[in-house]
Order: sequence, then C-alpha cells, then structure tokens
Amino acid sequence: MTDQVNPLNKEDISRIIEMAWEDRTPFEAIETLYGLGEPQVISLMRQQMKRRSFDLWRKRVSGRKTKHLQLRSPDVSRGYCPTQCKRM
Repeated sequence: MTDQVNPLNKEDISRIIEMAWEDRTPFEAIETLYGLGEPQVISLMRQQMKRRSFDLWRKRVSGRKTKHLQLRSPDVSRGYCPTQCKRM
C-alpha cells in the first residue's frame, strides 16, 4: 500500500474490509475501485483485523470461485446487489 498516491481514509478501509468479506465481490472489483490487488487486500485485512478474524476470513475466501472473475460462473453477472453499492 506504500505505492498508492492517496492514502486510504477510515471510510475506504471500512468499505474494503466489507467488500472483502462479501462472497460475490471479486478482488478485481476492489482493485478497480481502490487500486489494491489481492495481495494488498490480504495485507490490509491482516493489519486491520484481529488474528482470529483474519484467519476465519482467509479460510472463507481461499479457493472461493466468486472472489475471482476468471473463476466465477458466467451466470454471475455482477459482484453485488444494486442497492448494496455505497460508493458514488
């Protein structure tokens, strides 16, 4: 995250964590909105979460097809519900 021009504020960090927990939001969506790839999201989650919560999250998303656009079914057309989008 040191390569970012604009540091993340508390709201951005909160939203990234929320998106990372969501089953249908791929890491690519986080990268598009915030410029953080999967390794940077993992690092952010490790820094911001308690160890047990981080471990649960990693177990949850590891190998989850919906977290990567290339692996997800073509039947899934978007990463989130239209009413869920909080960024304008």
